[in-house]
Amino acid sequence: MNPLFTGIVTANIFLLGFLIAGVLADYKESEKLPGELATSIETIIDECLIIYKNKKAEPAKECLKYILNLTNSINDWFHKKERTRALMDKISGFNDFFLAFESLTQANFIARLKQEQSAIRRMLIRINTIRETSFVSSGYAIAEAITIFLVIGLIFVKIDPFYEALFFVLAITFLQTYMIALIKDLDNPFEYYGEDSGHDEVSLKPLDDLKLRIKEKIRLHIEGERIC
Repeated sequence: MNPLFTGIVTANIFLLGFLIAGVLADYKESEKLPGELATSIETIIDECLIIYKNKKAEPAKECLKYILNLTNSINDWFHKKERTRALMDKISGFNDFFLAFESLTQANFIARLKQEQSAIRRMLIRINTIRETSFVSSGYAIAEAITIFLVIGLIFVKIDPFYEALFFVLAITFLQTYMIALIKDLDNPFEYYGEDSGHDEVSLKPLDDLKLRIKEKIRLHIEGERIC
């Protein structure tokens, strides 16, 4: 066993540590985005309900239905069934409702709605950047190349006894390849599409729960009035 192999293994582990540290930072941020997205959308819903209860305004009711359709579109967008440009146009579609609200509520309410609209747009752009951009692609290429050379070198290294050599080759090969596969999987926490989708993606349960709450609020506050 040449001492240079130890240096190669150490260098590759250092590189993998650098990659996984950067990927985990994005992953931890991504875990918060669906919940924050649902919070901003529900804040707009509450404002629409306040206007509707106070003024019985038709634009407020239409805005609630629009938000429900928007939430479905966001869910489709996560699964790449909706284009980003079309989704951004729907976010801008709030402007028509905000314009109609100007005569129905105070100016600070409109400013709050615009802030939440801006927050939704910012989070969607951030999610799109995370899932479409790979973290340091050249780092992956170097890590994979070093792993291949290391495994090939270990195969030709003479280590006695044979079973000890087999153990070291298999253990190092498994750890190196598994770490690369893990980093690549964590690099896109919003991969809900394709054959590579699995259980490591960020949960969309906050948005699923939001859709149920929107339907419940529409049923109680709008459709319930018709029944009465």
